[in-house]
Amino acid sequence: MVTKILLLVTVFGALILHAQVDPWEGMWQGYDGEWLHVSRQLVALAEAIPADKFAWRPAPGVRSTSEVFMHAAGANFGLLSITGVKMPADWKSPDMEKTVTAKAEVINWLKRSLDAVKSAHASIKPADLQRKVKVNKVDATVDGMYLRIIVHANEHMGQLVAYARMNGIVPPWSEGGAK
Repeated sequence: MVTKILLLVTVFGALILHAQVDPWEGMWQGYDGEWLHVSRQLVALAEAIPADKFAWRPAPGVRSTSEVFMHAAGANFGLLSITGVKMPADWKSPDMEKTVTAKAEVINWLKRSLDAVKSAHASIKPADLQRKVKVNKVDATVDGMYLRIIVHANEHMGQLVAYARMNGIVPPWSEGGAK
């Protein structure tokens, strides 16, 4: 009987450990792996920040927490549209960064934008990555646009980590993070 209990505890413990997100998952695995990494971090941080902190801003005239998340979502869709992917029909205006402020709605838009980039990149043919596009009257490639998308997402991840820490929130993936 004791052996069976120990076996069950061991199996359930292994399942729990397996279910935890590896904070390094995706890193060093090329574009798709890096996109998975920053996507998981953005969502985890958005979910960890209390709803009442989504209106917080470090100073007057600086983007609030919700505005940064919505800016990142809008940029994902906007930069992706340069590659030929259509903007979502319900992305009504560039002002959504300022008008969508509720935590659940912000997270929904964030997830949709992250998934849109992931799906578009997964379905693109390698030869299409070198296709020429114009962005702000400058010649670029589709591959360059995907690079810009991932760099931009990581830029705002850093900003949001600073916002979180200024509010006493430890990013969930940090060692010794909030319990």
